[in-house]
Amino acid sequence: MTRVIFLIISLLTAILTSPSGAFCADTPAADTMLRVLIIDDVNFITLYIKDPYTISAGGSGKTLLSGPCIETKIAAVKDGLYIRDRQFGVSGVSIKSGGDSKIFLNKKPFRGDIEVVKKPNGKLMVINVIDVEDYLYGVLYNEVSHKWPMEALKAQAIAARTFALYEAKKTSSQPYDLRSDVYSQVYSGSDFERWSTRKAVDATKGEVLTYDRELIPAYYHAACSGGTEDASVLWKVDMPPLKGVACDFCRGSKYYTWIKDIPLWNLEKRLRDGGYDIGSIVSVKILSKNRSGRVGRLAITDSVGRSVDITGKDFRQLVGPDELRSVKFDASVAWGQLIIEGRGWGHGVGMCQWGAYGQSRKGKKAEDILGYYYPGAAIVTIDKVKSRP
Repeated sequence: MTRVIFLIISLLTAILTSPSGAFCADTPAADTMLRVLIIDDVNFITLYIKDPYTISAGGSGKTLLSGPCIETKIAAVKDGLYIRDRQFGVSGVSIKSGGDSKIFLNKKPFRGDIEVVKKPNGKLMVINVIDVEDYLYGVLYNEVSHKWPMEALKAQAIAARTFALYEAKKTSSQPYDLRSDVYSQVYSGSDFERWSTRKAVDATKGEVLTYDRELIPAYYHAACSGGTEDASVLWKVDMPPLKGVACDFCRGSKYYTWIKDIPLWNLEKRLRDGGYDIGSIVSVKILSKNRSGRVGRLAITDSVGRSVDITGKDFRQLVGPDELRSVKFDASVAWGQLIIEGRGWGHGVGMCQWGAYGQSRKGKKAEDILGYYYPGAAIVTIDKVKSRP
């Protein structure tokens, strides 16, 4: 019995004094931290923390305010920031919660730490500094339905984790790594976390997609409607896992086919606002489509013969990506409308989310789904990546 007690004491001592920090194994590693832009170009924000907090000056780390709790407004003023009835001559602050409670900004809860930066234009930019796993809790609900099968959610978690860390690797010299909107991944703090999406994140903790031991840009989209796109068509990304695959697993999506009518006057205005010289539109002709069936170029002609030659990608941005869900479409002009018969939603590169759902309904595992949409990519833990994020 004495020997057992001695061994237990020795083990505890080794853990507590270990230089490797074994007792704090769950502490986030520096290379899994993300900087997410959550608020931009505002004059002020509201802040609430119900636990002990610290607000320190950006850069120097000097403590400006601390206490058992705080509820205040942070505003940009001429010579710095105004916080809790005091003005501080600083251009930014770091906010940390000393307890388990989240930090509330404009009444929305966020995990991690917060950085508030006064921009050169006098407005505020707010960045959430957060570990990638906690970040994913706030992403999955916004990107897929939390009611989907667990294998589809796990596939989404691995793809979203990979995408986030890949972006962080690219943007180390920038003030933030990701936005919280559709231009990165939709992130809403901890407002909409669900049991199923948290479970998917936890079940795949640290797992990422690599090619030749490097992180890949794990793009994904809602529905491809027949086949995914070659990434090199849209971006300067040319690798086997992103060359595009045939896919009909998303046939159950309501976005598989759709029709959109755009008034010609509206399209004319958008073109003029975009710098194009166009009058009354009389025809819209698709000039080319690529191998995946997406529009390469189209010509828009007005009543006096002037023509605008534009890429499908630029045309979608001009119309609006929510209005024109994808560039896989046919178009015609009738009754003062541009009639678009479209298929799919999104840029079409990488994983088809509705396809992942369809495959999971057929019993496919997350690794099978990811292997299908990113052929040749390997699923590894972050520590196995050649050049860490």
